[in-house]
Amino acid sequence: MSSETTSNDGSMTKNFSWKGKKDFCMAQAQVIVILAIAYMGNTYPKTYPRNENHDPRMFWIMNACLAVAAACTMKREESRGGRVQLLSRAQTEEWKGWMQWAFIMYHYYRVYYVYNEIRLFVSAYVWMTGFGNFLYFDKKKDYSIERMISMWLRINYFPILLSTFLDVPLELYYVVPLHTAGFFVTMATCYICQKLEDNTGMTYWTSRFSGIGICVLVHIIFYETSMVDLLKVFSDEYYFRFQSDKYSALVGIVSALFWKKFSQYMQWAYANVDKEQTAAKWIQRFAGASCIFVWYYGFGYMTDKYIYNPLHPYVFWLGVAGWLLLRNSSKYLCELHSTALEFFGRITLETYVLQFHVFMCKNVQHIPVVIPGATANGPLFLKTANMLLCGTIFVAMAVWARKVTVTTQETVVDLWQSICHSAGYGNYHKQSSNLEVQDLVEKHSPPPRNPPSNGSTKAPETEQV
Repeated sequence: MSSETTSNDGSMTKNFSWKGKKDFCMAQAQVIVILAIAYMGNTYPKTYPRNENHDPRMFWIMNACLAVAAACTMKREESRGGRVQLLSRAQTEEWKGWMQWAFIMYHYYRVYYVYNEIRLFVSAYVWMTGFGNFLYFDKKKDYSIERMISMWLRINYFPILLSTFLDVPLELYYVVPLHTAGFFVTMATCYICQKLEDNTGMTYWTSRFSGIGICVLVHIIFYETSMVDLLKVFSDEYYFRFQSDKYSALVGIVSALFWKKFSQYMQWAYANVDKEQTAAKWIQRFAGASCIFVWYYGFGYMTDKYIYNPLHPYVFWLGVAGWLLLRNSSKYLCELHSTALEFFGRITLETYVLQFHVFMCKNVQHIPVVIPGATANGPLFLKTANMLLCGTIFVAMAVWARKVTVTTQETVVDLWQSICHSAGYGNYHKQSSNLEVQDLVEKHSPPPRNPPSNGSTKAPETEQV
C-alpha cells in the first residue's frame, strides 16, 4: 500500500503507492468495450416490439429446460462438523439464479399472468439485502468508509456507467437503488443497535430489539404518511418501486436477528441423521406449503396488479418463508444445490442490467433479430435459435462485466487504503471483493459484548439484485 523512508533529519516519511493502479486501468479499458457492445446492442436496427413476442408456452419450456439443467448439476456438500447449515451460500446463489432466470424470461416472453410471482422474487432479493448485511454488521462491527465504498461500487458502479453511456434513466434499473437503500438502512440500524449496547449497558437482545424498533418506527412514519410523497421528487417510478418493497429489507433484518434460533432448531431436527425428527420435518414442510398456499390463493392469484400491489409489502414474506421452510426441510436438502443455478446466481446484477440492452434492446422494449428470418412472425426454430445466440452473448458479457466490476471494487478500496495509510490515519484492514453475505450464516450466534477491534473483517459479496 505504502512504504516508509527515512528523511535527512532521521524522521520516517510514508510514500504513496497504489499497487492496483495497473489492474484498475485495465478494468476501465475493458468496461469501455463492454459499454460499446451494450450501446450497439441497444441501438441494433433489426428488431421487433417485445409485446409481439408474447409466448407463455416458450416461457414454460425455457423454465423446464432450466429445471433439467438444475437436476443434472446437483451437487451435495456435506456440512462441516456434522452441523446443518441453514440457507448456505451455495443455496442462496441457487435461489437467486432460478429467480433471475424466471425474471428475464418473463420480460422476454411477456407472460403477464406471472407478474405477482415476479414481484415476489424482486422482494426476495431485497429481503436478502437486509438479511445478509445484518448478519455481516452484527458480527463484524465494520462501519468503515471502506465498507461503504466497497459495497456502493459493487452495486452501483456498472449500472451507473451503463445508464450514463447509453443515456437511459437509472430508474430503468430500479432494483439497484432498492438494494443500495437497503444496504444503508441495514448499516444504520446495526450501528444504532451497537451504540445502544456499548453506551447504555443494554444486553444484546434489548439493544437489538430497540434498534430495530427505531428502524420500524422510521419506516412507518415515512411510508405510511404523506412523507412518502417525497419520493416523487425523484420520479413516479421510484415512488412506486420503493413503496412496493418498503418493508422487504426490514423483514430481512428481523429474520437475521432470529437466525441463531432457526439454526438451533435445525441442529435439533436434522443434525443427527440416526435420530432425525421426522415429525418436525413434515410439520415444517406442511407449514412451508401452507405459507405458499395462503400467499397464492389469498393474494397471488389476483389478475389485477393494481389491486395486488398495495397488498404486496405486507404479504410477500409468506412466499419467502414458505420457500425457505420447504427448501431446508432436511439435512440432505440443506447440503444439496445446483451448480448451474449457482453460476447464474453469481451474475444476477450484471444479467439484470444487461438484459435491457443485449438480450433485448431499445431499453428492453424490442427483441433483436440477429438471425435472418427470426422476426415476430418467423418460424419458432429460428426465433429460438436467435434467442439462444443473443442469450449466449448476453451471459458471456455478464460474466465479463462482473469480473471488471470486482476488479474495480478491489482496486478502488486498495487506493482508499493507500491514501489513508500514507496520510497517517493508521492501518486499514483490507476487505475482500468477495462480499457474499452467506459466508456468515454458519456463525450466527450473537457476538461478544466487546469484540477485538482488530479482528478479521473479510466481507461477503452481496449482489442482491
